Formats: sequence, structure tokens, C-alpha cells
Amino acid sequence: MFDFDLQWLLLGLPLAFALGWIASRVDLRQWRRDERAQPTAYFKGLNYLLNEQPDRAIDAFIEAVQNDPNTTELHFALGNLFRRRGEFERAVRVHQHLLQRADLPAAERDRAQHALAQDYTKAGLFDRAEQAFAALTGSPFETEARLALLQLHERARDWRAAADDAAQLERAGAGSFASRIAHHWCEIALEAEAGGDAEAAEAALQRARSLPGASARAWVIAGQRHARAGRHADAMAAWDELRQRHPTAFVLVAPDYAASAQASGRSGEALAVLGALHAEHPSRDLMSALDQLDTDAAHMQARHVALLAQQPTLGAVAPVLHDRARDDTDRAVLTVVERAATPLARYRCAACGFEAQRYFWQCPGCLGWDTFPPQRLEEQ
Repeated sequence: MFDFDLQWLLLGLPLAFALGWIASRVDLRQWRRDERAQPTAYFKGLNYLLNEQPDRAIDAFIEAVQNDPNTTELHFALGNLFRRRGEFERAVRVHQHLLQRADLPAAERDRAQHALAQDYTKAGLFDRAEQAFAALTGSPFETEARLALLQLHERARDWRAAADDAAQLERAGAGSFASRIAHHWCEIALEAEAGGDAEAAEAALQRARSLPGASARAWVIAGQRHARAGRHADAMAAWDELRQRHPTAFVLVAPDYAASAQASGRSGEALAVLGALHAEHPSRDLMSALDQLDTDAAHMQARHVALLAQQPTLGAVAPVLHDRARDDTDRAVLTVVERAATPLARYRCAACGFEAQRYFWQCPGCLGWDTFPPQRLEEQ
């Protein structure tokens, strides 16, 4: 029996060796094919992407991911392509698939979570985006997530949450957000005022004014509240403080300042203040405020001509023509000039170029704060 077993063993060894050699060659060839296929698909997708062929690039990247589903970088590339093309549902699925992998390293998990939050934001699913960004607290993406949450809360007009976001960013050393926080409290004050809670509105404005480098808006709103309540002396005091802190923004309330001066019997004092400002920085708003206080025809005409000499614009021509209009022809010319001047009597965002007839503290186009210069286009 011992000889029989040894004989079969001797016969089986060469056979086992041959089978092993064949298997190793098959595996090696398969490995080489996979190795060659993966870079080919990847570089093919990259080539399509560089040649601005995103559809074909996506097909190539999908092929690469199918060849090696564990390649995280390809998943991220594919998800970003889907997001850029507006295919948000597919981008979400890619990044959710990554998050479901138990073997994904912590750094890659945070990255996938951040990408998923961006997908939700682009898709307009702000509730889900907020939850996804909040999950990044304590991660390397925390600052970026907090900035995104700040924008989401501002868009949703959740001003208290936005103020909290901005305060946390400032404490984290992400920069100064005092002016932005002041705007949040101004918005809270306006909401309280609209709801009939004057006490809460005043408290919010006080908080806005207490911030270092606070926006001019807090003093503009404070004066407007006093004026509406008939407290014109207090309104002038608020706007005088505005003039000292933010002189360029004072033109926004110059006509209101003149009206409160008239109501409180302080026209002479306001005339001197506005006249000095107009002499230093002439503008149509200041001139209009002066015209409210000093209605002498000769004085008004002199101011109008002087402004035209300093600012030869269509907007400055109109008051001069108005003063000299005597017949229908003059009035027709005046109408044409006023229509031509209307597009120039706009404010323009310095960040994105959005134009508007009225002044905005937050640009409706780019949502930036304090991006509108207080001067109109023709005065810049």
C-alpha cells in the first residue's frame, strides 16, 4: 500500500505543477489586461474632458469605474461631472455610493460628504444640503461647510442662524464678518418692525450699531424709524452720526434729512450741512435736498448750472433745461433728455455688474453685501 501511494504522489506532482503554472499565466494575463484597461479608460475620459466633450467623458469614466469600482478618485471625477452638467440626481447617487462603503477612509468620507452637500445645494434641496453641511462639523471641511451654511441661511432669510454662522466663522479665524452680521441684525430689526414689535426692532438695531465696523445701514434704518414716528430731531441725530461714520453713504438719506429738518424747524442748520457736503462732493441727491430747503429760483438755477459744469452728464442737464423750459418745444426736449438719462440714474454692483434703479444693501444678482456704491453710474 505504501508503494502504491508513493507512486501516485510522484505522478501527481508534475501535474499539480503544470496546473499551477497555467493558472498563474492566466491570472497574470488577466491582471495585465485589467491594468491596461483602467488607465486607457481613464485617460480617454480625460482627453474627452479637455476637448470639451463631457458626454463622451462621462461614458469613459463610467467604464473606468465599472472596471474598478473601488477607485474613489474616479467616483469623485464622475460625480463632479454630473453636477456640472446639472444631472444632480446621478451626482447624488455617486457620492452616496461612496459614503456607503465601509472601507472608505475618514478623509475620503468627509470629502464625499462635502461633495454630496454641494450636490444638494445645486439641486435646490436646501434642507438636505443644510443637514449634509452640518454633518461636516469637526472635519477639515468645517470652514467651507460653515460658509455654505451662512449662504443657505441668508437665502432662506433665517437671519439669526446666519448671524450665528458668521460669528462662528469669525471666531475660527476665517476673517471679519462684523459688517455682515450687522446686516443680519438690520434684517431682524426690519422683520420685528413689520411685525409691530418696536422694542425688538430697536434692540436689534442697537446690536447692529454696536459691532465694530458696522454697516451704514444701521444708522440709515434708525433715522427712518424715528422719522416715521415723527421724531425728526432724533432722525437727524441718527443721520448726523451716519454722516460722521460713513460720509459717502449719507447721500442715500439726504432728501429725508432735509424733510426732517423742515419738520423740526432746523432748515437753516441742515442747509449749511448739505451745502458743505455738496461743495465737497457734488451729487444730484444732495442738490435735490438743497432744493427742498432753499426754493429761491435764482439759487436753484445757480446750483443746477454749477452741477452741470462739474458733472457734464445728461442727469445734470435735465434740471437746467427744466429751469429754462418756456414752451412745448423746450418741454419736449426736456422729456427726451430725461428718458435718455434714466438708464444712467442707476446703481451698479461693483462685484457682478447688476444694475438697479434703487439702492440695494445686498445685491440681488451675486448676493454680496455692500457691493453697491452709493453713487449712481453717471456720478462715478
